[in-house]
Amino acid sequence: MNSKQFRAEAHRMVDWMADYFEEVEEYPVKPDVEPGEILQQLPASAPEEGEPFNEIFQDFRQIIMPGITHWESPNFMAYFPANKSYPSVLAEMLTATLGAQCMSWVTSPAATELEDRVMEWLREMTGLPSDFSGVIQDTASTSTLVALLMAREQVTGFEVNESGFPSDQTFTVYCSSETHSSIEKDVKIAGFGKQNLRKVKVDRDFAMKPEALEKMIRTDLENGCKPACVVATLGTTGSTAIDPLPEIADICARYDIFLHVDAAYAGTALLLPEYRKMIDGIEQVDSFVFNPHKWMFTNFDCSAFFVRDEAQLVRTFEIIPEYLKTAEDDRVKNYRDWGIQLGRRFRALKLWFVIRNFGVEGIRQKVRRHIQLAQDLQSRIVDSDDFEMLAPLSLNLLCFRYHPSNTSDEEMLNRLNRKLLESVNNTGKLFITHTKLDNKYTLRMVIGNTNVEQRHVDKAWDLINEMAKGL
Repeated sequence: MNSKQFRAEAHRMVDWMADYFEEVEEYPVKPDVEPGEILQQLPASAPEEGEPFNEIFQDFRQIIMPGITHWESPNFMAYFPANKSYPSVLAEMLTATLGAQCMSWVTSPAATELEDRVMEWLREMTGLPSDFSGVIQDTASTSTLVALLMAREQVTGFEVNESGFPSDQTFTVYCSSETHSSIEKDVKIAGFGKQNLRKVKVDRDFAMKPEALEKMIRTDLENGCKPACVVATLGTTGSTAIDPLPEIADICARYDIFLHVDAAYAGTALLLPEYRKMIDGIEQVDSFVFNPHKWMFTNFDCSAFFVRDEAQLVRTFEIIPEYLKTAEDDRVKNYRDWGIQLGRRFRALKLWFVIRNFGVEGIRQKVRRHIQLAQDLQSRIVDSDDFEMLAPLSLNLLCFRYHPSNTSDEEMLNRLNRKLLESVNNTGKLFITHTKLDNKYTLRMVIGNTNVEQRHVDKAWDLINEMAKGL
């Protein structure tokens, strides 16, 4: 492909992209394909000779598109959203074109300094303390792993980096039983060991019980263990439960334990002053993460990670071989030393585009609208004779189930709701997911897509009721 062909194909693809944004809700949200169906349409071996681009793009439309789950659809109400927006997509196009490798200031000065400034914007937008320093990681899973590694080095005086874990000491990590599964994975990767992760009991609202946390810490100390880190969650995956940060922070301060806050999804709500209460106690937190790629209309991947002690973060990860040394090192930030990756994408550009194009108030308006739509639907669920809420509505995730008045058998209700979920998703008109709360099969419905409107919520609720009546 030459420059002239590239220009022509790029124009054609941008037209297709614009059409996709306009037509996405007409696609089945969840594809109707069987495992291996896409694979069977792909040649077993790569082509020896180059193929015309129009044939490649045709195969994209005919083979790949039928197997895509459309996260962009306003009828996608599953998991948590992986949102995007026009300015974000345009920025990603520029990022791909520039191909900047942003490991050091010298490898792309503008990328480093834009990231520095955009993270300062986010800190101010969300009400985080002014002494926090920020860096963009790929995902919250990575950000939490970085936090655990910082905690590991803090509790061992940076000895693990030098000589590994001591054989005569056990280090423990704490999170609630509702915390995201990535915490357990990160604990294993960081070398603490799965058996040294303590899952703390939760209250009726599925938030961590501080008294249970302190009891576990005391028990571990009595048994010769060394508590290393507590992970508090603002917005659990199952029900968006909000762990009581002030009480947890006080406990961590009392026992000198590193405190990390995982607000991967819910953190965007901090742009709304009325939700800042979620971070009461933040002045005692060591690290904090939220993902603009979930609810802030910025393409995946973009995880905003903040730390109180910038020097501790850099000391945990800094390695400077001769070939990476530059004359500017003592005057700049080299973000390669702020996390696991050496090579880094230019993620700050899309965040900059989004914040500037929407404006902070524009983002707030959308987030408030999503929360209002969820509150309105909660009222309809509560007023229904055949449905019930199973967890408090803290933001815009509804946890509910079908509960016809003629049965109270829990196993029967679990089977009914499993069947209801399958029936709804098989229509291709809506995609929702489930969890289990108190062993009850729970339908999860997230109203957070960039372009979701009242009509989409109404259609979703009508479809759920229609499928329920047909069981």
